[in-house]
Amino acid sequence: MDHFTRSLQDSVVVVTGAGGGIGGAIARAVLRDGGRVVAGDLRVEALEALREEWDESRVVTATGDVRDEATADALVAAGVDAFGRVDSVVANAAIGYYGGLLDYSAEECERMVDVNVKGTVWLARAAVRQFRAQGDGGDIVIIGSVAGLLIGGGKEAVYAATKGAQINLGYALDRELRSEGIRTTTIAPAGVNTPFAAADGRFGDLDPSQGVFMEPEDIAAAVAYTLRQPRRMRTELWTMWSMAEQH
Repeated sequence: MDHFTRSLQDSVVVVTGAGGGIGGAIARAVLRDGGRVVAGDLRVEALEALREEWDESRVVTATGDVRDEATADALVAAGVDAFGRVDSVVANAAIGYYGGLLDYSAEECERMVDVNVKGTVWLARAAVRQFRAQGDGGDIVIIGSVAGLLIGGGKEAVYAATKGAQINLGYALDRELRSEGIRTTTIAPAGVNTPFAAADGRFGDLDPSQGVFMEPEDIAAAVAYTLRQPRRMRTELWTMWSMAEQH
């Protein structure tokens, strides 16, 4: 590792939604770089593959609903209990429904706001408490979306609102925390080939795996690069598009 980048060897990273396409790719990218991961997800079965691939000295798994503040606290505590510290958190867990404003149920609207916004806030709060206790900075990475920049597609108004909230949260946290050595980065991808994207209907009859969309590993590589940045620099917002998409 040269002087332009930081090593992730033994760095402890909490990843929410680690049982999904992007979250799983992020966890594996950190592990391949020598890091240790606390992998969180709503469902225990979603984390089985990670547990089978890596032993407990490298990855611990935990289940919980990111809408509950206690889940974020438990994920950070799991990192401290297993590895002695937490160096970074990645707020990746998200949910979205595709359609017009009145096509969503009230429950679906609430779920998007609670998972995407509250889930990010709770994880950031838990991370900051731990980073301050450790006293040597840390990284908060938010997986947002270009939808939050008003340059996504149509028929995703509530989802776009939640992603806009994440982006603004990231900017505000950067201003609040950077003097303490705590960096906040929002990575905002466009279309990614995941079951999440395929299921929400935004691509109509098109199978994302047959299109020229980004892959989860592309987003994971951006996260790993962000965490490897030397402490003298930071990235506030990183938008990512496939070569085929227009905006």
